[in-house]
Amino acid sequence: MELNNVIAKLPRHLLNLIIDQDYDSYTAQDHSVWRYVMRQNLHYLPKVAHHSYLEGLHKAGIDVDRIPNMNGMNRILKKIGWAAVAVDGFIPPAAFMEFQAYNVLVIAADIRPIDQIEYTPAPDIIHEAAGHAPIIADPDYAEYLRLFGEIGHKAFSSAHDYKMYEAIRHLSILKADPYSPKEDIIGAERSLAILEEKIDGFSEMSLIRNLHWWTVEYGLVGDLINPKIYGAGLLSSIGESYSSLKPDVKKVPYTIDAANQGFDITTRQPQLFVTPSFEHLSNVLDEFACSMALRRGGLYGISKAIESQNIATVEYSSGLQVSGVFNDVMENDGNPVYIKTNGPTALSFRNKQLEGHGKSYHESGFGSPVGKLADQSKPLEYMNASELEDLNIMEGNSLSLEFESGVKVRGKIIKTLNVGGYNLVISFADCTVRYEEQVLFEPSWGVFDMAVGEKIYSAFSGPADPNAFEFKYLPPKEKTHKISYSDEARKLHAYYDVLRNVRQNGDGNLKSIFGDVKNNHPNEWLLSLEILEALKSNGSGSFVEEVKSHLNDLVSQKPDLGTLINNGLKLLDKE
Repeated sequence: MELNNVIAKLPRHLLNLIIDQDYDSYTAQDHSVWRYVMRQNLHYLPKVAHHSYLEGLHKAGIDVDRIPNMNGMNRILKKIGWAAVAVDGFIPPAAFMEFQAYNVLVIAADIRPIDQIEYTPAPDIIHEAAGHAPIIADPDYAEYLRLFGEIGHKAFSSAHDYKMYEAIRHLSILKADPYSPKEDIIGAERSLAILEEKIDGFSEMSLIRNLHWWTVEYGLVGDLINPKIYGAGLLSSIGESYSSLKPDVKKVPYTIDAANQGFDITTRQPQLFVTPSFEHLSNVLDEFACSMALRRGGLYGISKAIESQNIATVEYSSGLQVSGVFNDVMENDGNPVYIKTNGPTALSFRNKQLEGHGKSYHESGFGSPVGKLADQSKPLEYMNASELEDLNIMEGNSLSLEFESGVKVRGKIIKTLNVGGYNLVISFADCTVRYEEQVLFEPSWGVFDMAVGEKIYSAFSGPADPNAFEFKYLPPKEKTHKISYSDEARKLHAYYDVLRNVRQNGDGNLKSIFGDVKNNHPNEWLLSLEILEALKSNGSGSFVEEVKSHLNDLVSQKPDLGTLINNGLKLLDKE
């Protein structure tokens, strides 16, 4: 992959999800599928898409005639401060959003097969490159994408969410492979349905994914009567871009209520949300962020961290960040008074791990009080050296501290840690910590590192310092299926190469190709359409009519191909 300065800033924990595009693996038919979709889009979308779409295609380095090479895209995208990377199909939602936070578009490298040309259940390069990339030319929308990534990747997921992600990814892989056995698809659909029935409440991630779906993927902008398309799922679906604006698809004003509206990735959407402007998207996102543990903190935030059963971070009002798997919180009158992690834990400040407080040091977990000292109006984190000395809080002194909550810490201070003017950690030897009748820490356990902070200001998914925590996303275990073509299919694909050469140079035995296609590949409509296109500029009237007649016969015999063929014929007539 050719790096630009945007990609170079990506954190290491995202890099495992990036794959090579393997541009030479695209068949000539793949390029023709891309070309057909893009030609239809350019004919139709300027009338119905947001005004930045056409300009955005140019700014994103997207060519109508061939599948884009991401190296070329990146050379152009860097001019607007963005980049693109290839991935293998669906990746975890948190990772997808974090890429956006770094101004990086995630592009599924595969392309839909010809029998899914109108709509594909899996992400592909048409959806990502032709759908997502052009709209980032609008600065308000680009900022919304970045902000969404910044907030969204910190949303808490549940253990059930990850099972759902794997089930959706598995089903999309099967449906995108034209050779998948029907019984395998039915089994995957049944498994997903069972998981959906077991949903008990909605995690932050599931709610914010709804907002992402109804905006970034399937959003409309403008007024309810005559909205414009900007969602990538609509821009990349030549079928749904037509149907989405019809009256039978309900149009709803976009508000925070969209977070509660689920969706089905495998079918067309029966209703869509309309935002009056891209700025409104950011306002709704900000409103939703205020409901998240990221901003609410407190007992709510710690509870979300515990429910996630995964690595999370809670941030004290001092700025101290505790990252690990949280397993317990003690509360008093709705406020947290003591938090606990289980297993390797790290302490950080402003997203940088504190020296000596990594996972290897806190390998067995971490626990600490939350709150103010009893009879003290000023929080401990803000006290200066003189104020600490007045309370006997000095290295080498033995003392007993009592918090307003009733938590008592008794031991000998061996170290105090102040960073940036904030007291963050006070370390004790020979320490005992009690709350009511419970012993929370005893001297035989070693050094007690007490976090300092009156409140929990924030809680979010993942570690504060991913690199120091050695956090990383692993590549998906199940890979997107690579289609193995027969000799006959490869011969057919070679004809597309011939047609491309005819368009460029005017050479090729079109009658011989058409005869083979008509006799041996009766459903191969796109190749016949390209033959007709080539004949329009240089072909006899009788041959043109023969090809037209064959295509019209296909429309009669295969109604499911009717729209595709007729749209292709209409475009040729207009050209």
